[in-house]
Amino acid sequence: MSGLEDLPLRDDLRGRSPYGAPQVDVPVRLNTNENPYAPPPALVDDLTTAVVSAATALNRYPDRDAVALRAALAAYLGHGLTGAQVWAANGSNEIIQHLLMAFAGPGRSALGFVPSYSVHELIARATGTRWISAYRAEDFSLQAEAAAAAITEHRPDLVFLCSPNNPTGTALDPAVVAAVVEAAPGMVVVDEAYAEFSAQPSALHLLPGHPRLVVTRTMSKAFAFAGARLGYLAADPAVVDALQLVRLPYHLSALTQAAALAALAHAEETLATVARVMQERDRMIAALRDLDLEVVDSDANFVLFGRFDDQEKVWQALLDRGVLVRDVGLPGWLRVTAGVPREVDAFLTALREVL
Repeated sequence: MSGLEDLPLRDDLRGRSPYGAPQVDVPVRLNTNENPYAPPPALVDDLTTAVVSAATALNRYPDRDAVALRAALAAYLGHGLTGAQVWAANGSNEIIQHLLMAFAGPGRSALGFVPSYSVHELIARATGTRWISAYRAEDFSLQAEAAAAAITEHRPDLVFLCSPNNPTGTALDPAVVAAVVEAAPGMVVVDEAYAEFSAQPSALHLLPGHPRLVVTRTMSKAFAFAGARLGYLAADPAVVDALQLVRLPYHLSALTQAAALAALAHAEETLATVARVMQERDRMIAALRDLDLEVVDSDANFVLFGRFDDQEKVWQALLDRGVLVRDVGLPGWLRVTAGVPREVDAFLTALREVL
């Protein structure tokens, strides 16, 4: 058997690790920010019908441009958007890849404000893009003046903003997005994977008049559709035209398109779980603070908490009690997803024992 060292791997990929959270079979899994509530039965019934219907034509290629799906996503987002302003792919990670392939790559740079979603950097490096880390304040906040100053200093070709941010859960003041758009010489991508859980206004309202602004979303979180792998973005139609230059032919299967359309038809019913998730999130925040832990205010479906002398030891102690949370590699901190009430109870009970 040979190893990576025996293959002509790109030099810039040597020594790197693939992205991934531990997949451990334990009673309580609160480490991947999924919606803990299964899709509603009516959606499952319609999804079955839609997939069976699509299956009768699997000998044919799917709609290459996913026209019907993009129109439905635009209707869901509102803000006067049309299907021409929306692009969809296999999860928001493929959306990020398309953006980096089209607007970054060799000889170009991308900037993010860390700590943030590590996949931005991972895909940037995979596409040969030079990565630049700018830094948040000690409390993980990001102010408009500091963000604009970083852009002015580094002049990146593409900027990533997360609102709410992962792993901190903090949402951005719209003034920060506006300041970055004003300062940036290239594209600005606002990753809103957790937008449905946030009280802050979406950056979607900034799209008119800003052709280099992109807002990305996913159906993995609030829609309880992580297994279907559907991400999307809203932007100027010219951005969508650019992404079609780099996407693979027929990148969205007919089954994926059918499933996503069925889910969007049940959006109101599915999104009703968001309020329940937020209630458990806020319950966790209060309980963690009662334990004299430091907790970052969250606008997402998860909570960052600490500060531990050794977060790896706490993580393992929780796992030993059947509760899996996420060590995001931030010294002193752990992240926990808001689960159903019994999962939150189990997490808090285990944590009290550990402490």
